[in-house]
This record gives sequence, structure tokens and C-alpha cells, in this order.
Amino acid sequence: MDLIRFPEMSRGNLRALRQTVDGAFRDFTRAWGDTLEAAFAPLQDLLTFIENLLIRSPWLAVLAVLAAAIWLASRSWKIALGSVLALLVVGYFGMWEDTMRTIAMVAVCTLVAVVLGIPVGILMAQSNRMNGLVTPILDMMQTMPSFVYLIPVVMIFGLGKVPGVIAVVIYAIPPVIRLTNLGIRQVAPDVLEAAEAFGSSSWQKLREVQLPLALPTIMAGVNQTIMMSLAMVVVASMIGVRGLGQPVLQAINQQYFTMGVMNGLAIVAIAIIMDRTTQAYGKRLQKHAEAGK
Repeated sequence: MDLIRFPEMSRGNLRALRQTVDGAFRDFTRAWGDTLEAAFAPLQDLLTFIENLLIRSPWLAVLAVLAAAIWLASRSWKIALGSVLALLVVGYFGMWEDTMRTIAMVAVCTLVAVVLGIPVGILMAQSNRMNGLVTPILDMMQTMPSFVYLIPVVMIFGLGKVPGVIAVVIYAIPPVIRLTNLGIRQVAPDVLEAAEAFGSSSWQKLREVQLPLALPTIMAGVNQTIMMSLAMVVVASMIGVRGLGQPVLQAINQQYFTMGVMNGLAIVAIAIIMDRTTQAYGKRLQKHAEAGK
């Protein structure tokens, strides 16, 4: 036995294994690629619609609507005013259109992640078996290098918006699943016992007790999902997703320092705006929950 060299699979067997797996995936792509593209067409239509709405509408109207939405969520004029000033600076430096594309991308990805993630988190909270099954998958999703997600989606969908959305959602969905599960599990047992004493069904306990009390924690998960979506913007630009990520990628390739820094700061500005807004909204939900106890 050779104790120096690690016993490994022969190169021939390893090559055969890779060819088998790659061939099977190519066959799957050829067989189901068109079907999957048709299934995800509404997602592309939604993203295109939001992009066109933000880009083609008068910038003053877009700015006013965004400021109003931020104020309604945060109820803070400081956050709303700071957001308006940040967007004005971003637009003044010629990054308005790319910023709107990035906001549209993050909005769609967050919507998809929330629609898919919250039900999974609820199922995990209701079933220990489901929790044990999904948790290792989430661990893998959060530790897998982000570039790896691009390989299968590009092989199936090619370059464009849909593979970008799918890759971003896969990368960003774990926090909302985990924190939905955590928030529901942290609801005090005596509160559930009181609900049961009043004859509440499992669905009524979930809808009227657990979800309202877990909502601040769930919002923290949504906040983290938004941040991770923005972190994936530059990576997604490698497969044709337009927005602030493309100039950053171009700056890396051509060594344009100013372009990279300016677009990077624009991404930071969006991240701060969304982070402060969702945090303020989560604190408001926490106050309402405490007042209702």
C-alpha cells in the first residue's frame, strides 16, 4: 500500500464519470430546455415590464413613487430624503438607467424568493422531518460558490434575464427560509396553548398567531435576501443580466478604476436604501406585535 500518495480514482474512470454526468445533463437540456423556457417566460415578461416601467417613465415620477414607497414602509422622512438624494446623485453621474434595471432585478428576485421561501420555511417549522431534510440543502446552497450556479442555468436557458434571475434566487433564498422557520419556532408555547384553549385549528394558529408574531423575524430574512440579491448582481452580469453589474465587470476586464468604483458605490447606495427601509419596516412590525400582546 502506498502511504505517500492518496488512493484516488483513476483518470480514465474519472473521465468516464464526468462524461456520463455531463452527457446526461445535456440530454436533459435538449429534452426539456424548450419546456422550461416556456415555463419561465412569465418571469421574463414581469422583469421586462418592471424595467420598462422604471426606465421609460419620467424620472421625476419614478423618484416620487420610490420616495413615497420608502416613506410608507419606514415612516421616516430621514430615510426617504436620504434615498432621494442618493438616487439623484446616482442619476447625475449617468447611472440612472442601470440603477433602475438593478432595482427591477432585485425586486423580481426578492418577490420570487419570498413566494417560494416563506411556504418552505412554514413547512420546516411545522415538521421536524422537513426541517432535517431541507437544512442540509440550505447549508449547501449557502456555501456553494456563486459562480457554480451559473453553469446549469446557462446550459439550460443560455444567456439572458431568466438564467440570471434563477441564479440570484437560488443564491439569495436561504435566509428567508431559515428565518421564517426560526421565527415560527420561537413563538412562545403559552401563546399557542392559549390559542388551542380557544379552539383554534392548526391553520388558524398559523395565520392569526404564529405568522403575525414571527413577522419581524421573517422581515429580517427578507432584508438578508435583498442584500444577497444585490451581492449577486455583478456575478449575474457575466451571463447577460444588464444593470450596474455590467459596468463593474467591464471595469474589471479593462481596468477602469473610476467606472468600477462609481457603479460599485451605486450598488452600495441601493443596498443601504433597501436595508434601512426594510429594517425600519421590521421595527414597526415588532412594535405592533408587542402592542398586540
